[in-house]
Amino acid sequence: MNLKKLLSEIHRELWLLKHRGHDYSCPFCGYNADMMLPFGQEFVEDVEKYHIVGGGKRNVRCLKCGSHDRERLVYIYLKHVAGIFQSSRKFEVLHIAPEPRLSQTLLKSNLNYICGDLFTKGYTYPEYVRNMNVLHLPFEDNTFDVILCNHVLEHIPEDRKALQELFRTLKPSGLALLQVPISYQLEHTIEDFSIQDPHLREITFGQEDHCRLYGKDYIDRLKDSGFEVKMINISTEYAQFGVNPEENLFICRKRV
Repeated sequence: MNLKKLLSEIHRELWLLKHRGHDYSCPFCGYNADMMLPFGQEFVEDVEKYHIVGGGKRNVRCLKCGSHDRERLVYIYLKHVAGIFQSSRKFEVLHIAPEPRLSQTLLKSNLNYICGDLFTKGYTYPEYVRNMNVLHLPFEDNTFDVILCNHVLEHIPEDRKALQELFRTLKPSGLALLQVPISYQLEHTIEDFSIQDPHLREITFGQEDHCRLYGKDYIDRLKDSGFEVKMINISTEYAQFGVNPEENLFICRKRV
């Protein structure tokens, strides 16, 4: 190790020591901190009025491992509520567009775990991530016990088709967590496929690579795809893990 790298690591350890505290505890790395770092993009004024839950710039990033509120929320639910890590069963799990800390944790667990993402030119992907399109999943019907699709559908023009594929591959007894950025001030989802300019998408949907801004009717889209949906909020019970108190979980089961 060269001197510059050694000094950098010493500086980082001292910085982490300085910010040890009791305001937040990371469920991934175990670091206890007095603060969190910024994560996400600043909303433009046009969409700030919608108060989009699960988006925008906010102080939610772990100082040590970099985990953010959205992946911590899913992990906390899987661990403390669904209990999939404590079960004697070896669950079949599909994770679409996997978040780094969450996927690394699931890889080390007693699960049959598959990660998939649609590979895009200019990006690199870990070896364990398979190139796949959520519109045409390469799996048989009723394959997975758990499907994770966390803030992905807003990027997909044919989100209803994606939901049908997720429903098709979920077992009748299975669980799907299908999170999206959402505005509870909107009765109906804002969607306009004629908008292709990145800046216009940003001022309409909240982010330049989003296809829509979901409203309260998101739950109807889930039900239209066949899911039974329960919306819950676990932020009060697990506030110490730095989850968003406004983000509800969409617990989707296969209606049979």
